[in-house]
Amino acid sequence: MKKSRLGHFFPCTTAGERYQAFVPPTLPPDPPLQLDAGHYELMEKANRALGRLDGVATLLPDPSLFIYFYVRKEALLSSQIEGTQSSLSDLLLFESDEAPGVPLDDVQEVSHYVAAIKHGLTRIRNGFPLSLRLIKEIHEILLSQGRGNNKARGEFRRTQNWIGGTRPGNALFVPPPPEKVMECMGALEKFLHDDPAPTPLLIKAALAHVQFETIHPFLDGNGRLGRLLITLLLCAEGALSEPILYLSLYFKTHRQQYYDLLQKVRVDGDWEAWVRFFLTGVLETAEQAVQTAKAIRNRFETDRHNIEALARPPASALRLHQLMQAHPIISIPKAKKFLALTTPTVTTAMKHLQALGMVRELTGKQRNRLFVYDAYVKILNEGAEPLER
Repeated sequence: MKKSRLGHFFPCTTAGERYQAFVPPTLPPDPPLQLDAGHYELMEKANRALGRLDGVATLLPDPSLFIYFYVRKEALLSSQIEGTQSSLSDLLLFESDEAPGVPLDDVQEVSHYVAAIKHGLTRIRNGFPLSLRLIKEIHEILLSQGRGNNKARGEFRRTQNWIGGTRPGNALFVPPPPEKVMECMGALEKFLHDDPAPTPLLIKAALAHVQFETIHPFLDGNGRLGRLLITLLLCAEGALSEPILYLSLYFKTHRQQYYDLLQKVRVDGDWEAWVRFFLTGVLETAEQAVQTAKAIRNRFETDRHNIEALARPPASALRLHQLMQAHPIISIPKAKKFLALTTPTVTTAMKHLQALGMVRELTGKQRNRLFVYDAYVKILNEGAEPLER
């Protein structure tokens, strides 16, 4: 293996302790990737799956709902990898001005991830390039409140960071020293824009993710932003029209393999094993998303038919069912406000949905009750349970 594929170690000293910071080589790898027939077959399948995923919203009566909840699921999963204990229900409660069951910092972190995705996608749709400037803007939103908000948000780091251990001298991995960050990120920006040469999109996304994580350009939020970069790149280059590929579930499920393969790239230059893992993740995640969309569509249709089959199906029950597709956790007063109906009418409609087994009351209280569209939330929540500490 040529040394040029492995990068080099840069000797540094902090507080009198010497350590070696790793500076990665520029992309694409040199010598070039040695992709075999299995890689190309995976890439072809992943590209087809992405195409099906991009049209998945057409399966649903309201495509915006699918996008709305998938963005939130990605935010949740990516934040869980970093240690938050939020659930999807916590986030929905927070966004409805109800009290989540976890510390506010946890759910704020997820909420700001949602805002960061929205900002990045809006900028790209308005013609702004996926650039270092945009990456900094997204980072500033990502860390605008909660944990990490005092760690130079929106700015590349000016001090050394590290991964694992208590200091650079005993760390598992030490990213480039701060004086090398801008040089490394500038080279990554060129690679994203096909300089020195075009790279197939999924391969580009795979390589760019590792490079970003290796550079670790910020003091905090690198993992979340590195995962977000994948989706934004796919949207920026037209492979997806909406941000509905979320690899965080795949990375969360296979997190030890994920970390091991990142390190194998740095230590051994083994990009090929990482690319295979990444393409498998894109394929599996895209296929799962299509199945989820079908399950949601079938759930809505079945429940609507069950409401219509009531002896005297009230129109208010159908309207409430439709509302809970967008607000799967809701109170009677909120539903009353959205539907412009009386409290007794909404209460009766909710009782119909409860009797059909669609809706469950969450609090067990007589006042300030909250109702959840149970089967729907279970579909949305699959794989999004908090990690055990």
